[in-house]
Amino acid sequence: MSSAAAILVDQLKKSFRVRTSPARGVRSRLRNLFSPAFHTQQAVNGISFSIQPGERVAFIGPNGAGKSTTLKMLTGILRPDSGRAEVCGLSPWAQRERLAYRMGAVFGQRSQLWYHLPTQDSFDLLSHVYELPRALYQQRLQALSNSFELEELRRKPVRSLSLGERMRCEIAASLLHAPEILFLDEPSIGLDASAKHTIRQLLRDRSSNDGATLLLTSHDTADIESVCDRVIVIHHGSVLLDEPVRSLKQRLNTKRLTLHGDLNDLSVALPGVSVIERAPLQLTLEIATQVTPVARVVEHVLSRANIEDLSVEDPPLEAVVRALYEQEKAS
Repeated sequence: MSSAAAILVDQLKKSFRVRTSPARGVRSRLRNLFSPAFHTQQAVNGISFSIQPGERVAFIGPNGAGKSTTLKMLTGILRPDSGRAEVCGLSPWAQRERLAYRMGAVFGQRSQLWYHLPTQDSFDLLSHVYELPRALYQQRLQALSNSFELEELRRKPVRSLSLGERMRCEIAASLLHAPEILFLDEPSIGLDASAKHTIRQLLRDRSSNDGATLLLTSHDTADIESVCDRVIVIHHGSVLLDEPVRSLKQRLNTKRLTLHGDLNDLSVALPGVSVIERAPLQLTLEIATQVTPVARVVEHVLSRANIEDLSVEDPPLEAVVRALYEQEKAS
């Protein structure tokens, strides 16, 4: 792994001492009350990866996989049991104060803005926290306000903002000091479709413009597809898979064929072909390409219906990730 990596993780491990649930029965419950039993739960089990400057990486896995624990170690909140990590060349837990000036963090369920104050006051306070020169701060805030459309929002108390408006302000606040690395934990949670689209576009644009490295966790695969170029999948505290988003989507030997036209009477009785969605003027098929080639399916439908348009795509990332988890459970 390169020493010039923005994020370097090498055999990182973290476990927790967890109280054991008592057995059924009054006696067991009383014994556990005065003399509780504990067991060790391995949250992160020797994971290793590196992320180069400017990369946009999704860090995903099912609940309990170790994502949040890893992020807390990388931001210096937790100290690992063993292994090492470097963020911007610094040890997160040993050099946390120095790292704070070079990284930003956005947590979808936590706020760094003062709830009862106007958003502008929160920005001003953060500029003092990060010791930004006044002129640089004003220049940076104006650029972010223009990109994130914050002029009206800066005068409003945080408590009066919608969730989508607050998240725009949260991300802008995390970018005020021009961090080299931005950690994002569920940044679109609870947002409507329009707000999600806005947040995704802003994240990708700011990363491209500033060269910031992004590490994003999300259960919404549209976040990953829209923002990230690479995916690290973890399961049971270990890295299950690490590869570009495009090649991950190609892992399943399936394609999605979407047809437009007069399709009311069209049926496709070919092996390995199933209907995903049917509408009056649209039909989406899933094709197992190892069973039936896409070309054969296209030829079949063209000879049986008046097709005005068609498109062939990889399956959505959600289907790929679900299949990965199912394969892991079966193994």
